[in-house]
Amino acid sequence: MHFKILYDKPGRIRFRMGRCAFSKEEGYGIEEVFLSCPEVINVSATCINGGLLITYNPGGRKKVIRLIKSLDPKNLPIGTKKDANVIRELGEDFANSLINIFLRRMFFKLFVPAPIGTLFLLKYAMDYWKVGLEALSKGEMNVDVLDAASIAVAISQKDFKTAGSVMLLLRITALLGDYTKKKAHHSLARSLTMNVDSVWLQTDGADILVPLEDVQIDDIIRIRAGNIIPLDGEVVEGEATVNEASMTGEALPVLRNLGHSVFAGTVIDEGSISVKVRTLSDNTRIQNIVNMIDTSERLKANIHSQAEKLANDIVPFSFAAFFGTLLITRSIARAMSVLMVDYSCAIRLSTPICIMTAIRDASNNRILIKGGKHMESFATADVVIFDKTGTLTQSCPTVAKVVPFEESDYDRREVLKISACLEEHFPHSVAKAIVRQAEIENLEHQEEHADVEYIVAHGIASSIGPDRVVIGSKHFIIDHEGVILSSEDEALINKESHGYSTVYLAVGGKAVGFICVEDPPRPEARQVLKELKALGLKRVVMLTGDSEAAAKVACEQMGIDEYHAQMLPEQKAEFVKALKDAGSTVIMVGDGVNDSPALSQADVSVAMKDGADLAKEVSDIVILDENLEGLIALRKLSNELLDRVNNNYRFIVGFNTSLIVLGLSDIIPASTGAVLHNLSTMSLSWFSTRPYESI
Repeated sequence: MHFKILYDKPGRIRFRMGRCAFSKEEGYGIEEVFLSCPEVINVSATCINGGLLITYNPGGRKKVIRLIKSLDPKNLPIGTKKDANVIRELGEDFANSLINIFLRRMFFKLFVPAPIGTLFLLKYAMDYWKVGLEALSKGEMNVDVLDAASIAVAISQKDFKTAGSVMLLLRITALLGDYTKKKAHHSLARSLTMNVDSVWLQTDGADILVPLEDVQIDDIIRIRAGNIIPLDGEVVEGEATVNEASMTGEALPVLRNLGHSVFAGTVIDEGSISVKVRTLSDNTRIQNIVNMIDTSERLKANIHSQAEKLANDIVPFSFAAFFGTLLITRSIARAMSVLMVDYSCAIRLSTPICIMTAIRDASNNRILIKGGKHMESFATADVVIFDKTGTLTQSCPTVAKVVPFEESDYDRREVLKISACLEEHFPHSVAKAIVRQAEIENLEHQEEHADVEYIVAHGIASSIGPDRVVIGSKHFIIDHEGVILSSEDEALINKESHGYSTVYLAVGGKAVGFICVEDPPRPEARQVLKELKALGLKRVVMLTGDSEAAAKVACEQMGIDEYHAQMLPEQKAEFVKALKDAGSTVIMVGDGVNDSPALSQADVSVAMKDGADLAKEVSDIVILDENLEGLIALRKLSNELLDRVNNNYRFIVGFNTSLIVLGLSDIIPASTGAVLHNLSTMSLSWFSTRPYESI
């Protein structure tokens, strides 16, 4: 590979290989080659001029030179676009577009004769007039109409300089807004990428757990209730109801069976299906989730919608002030001072940029927010409700005891082995604890049972031979399955299970044992709850399906005054609804499939990183870190967002009112007012993109 060294300082070197030395994809490949070198810190390849900028650790220069010499220009590596490439290219496109706007402006000003320049000015103005006329034809008096009128009045007065400046600043402001939205959009896309590491591959013998990257097209994978569908494909066996809200926005699950297509990012509510893989992870429709978030009107914050409405509502008053000033003063120059300066443009642009910047900052800090309105609800909420297991307690509970009933034919090892065999198919934290304990004790639990059925909020049912096997809560075993516990069994339960979460196992209609799971609170839980109260949340409640004893112990450890134990999913949802009906704004934080009804009912719902896929799907916000401190950051960020929007409103009103007063007083001309107004709008939009201090 032929190259020149343009810059060479310790730790940093820039090469130039010439125009078209490599394609964009080859540039990605070259970056991957250099990044595989331990001495290289960062590398940036630019295909336009064949540039390569490399930063490296001390002593790495010789290795970098050897690597670039080893490149074969006829056989360059092909790479794929990474997150860093996307962000860099967005910045480069923005910078290039901005430079082109100014260069075009300078070219016309310095080299194009005035008459020809005026013709081009009229051509550019036509674009704004067309948009304004389209709005008028729909009966809308909005900001586009005001922009078009401002340009038209300036041109009618032969004030081509002002008209050109207005259009220049409008283009820059639009470019800035587009750049900001694209960056936020990419951050959301990156955060929404599914965190699925492995899948159940269906083979002739049995289902085996394999890494997702090992799956090939036409392989058959099995997905069960509560799990996310990781790849696009076609159902070849089974039947399930699938929550496709991420694809369609439709809240109700749809039935999918033989021959139906299913898509990555959707979640199985009930049932189990085998899916023939049609596309691999890089080509799925997961991007549609991002598109839904970006375009759905129902996900806009009220402050965003109110800003758009306010911006458009102000326009008629601007026209009224223009004509009123013209009638009173008979001065078109003074009247133009009103028309050239308006409040609506800055309001319309700055508010959504504030919201998208907040979502971007949250995403960069591993908090996924699925729409601006959820931040507003989080800021104004006065009640927060927590699920217990896996939410307030550690996401990695441990098995404290495995206790067989004395009258059963099963010993401790058999109770644990059967329980783990059933529980390994479901992602709840208690299930993981049981499976992990079996692994610790080296218990191999082969697939001896039939297909498993997950019964939401109750447990799991299957069969071994002729016997029905069930595992779950005491309510499930006794009330739902009709298993009878003897007085000796009850005495043993009371003796061994106090303060623990307890899972019961029954085989063939007879209780054979129970497992006590130690579920200690998260280390940060007590402090987080204290800080949330300090941030204005008046009421903190814990809802759990656990026993009264386990719930009471947990609340004493975390400083929670209000809790409700042994609650079913529908009871949790009813509790949330009752609070909302009483006028409260409710945050619900949960992690399990059984929390989904309550999560859906809340004003704003939050799921934890290790929660069930269904819980994360229906939630408005997902905390992608392993602790609760994200809730504090989210509350502070939401409050700061509202403060920033309100501060922007105050600045817009104060600054633009000053410009109008100065124009009406004939202290500054309309052209100066227009330039200052547009510069303030552009500056405010840029200012709104700065990172939030609270996160």
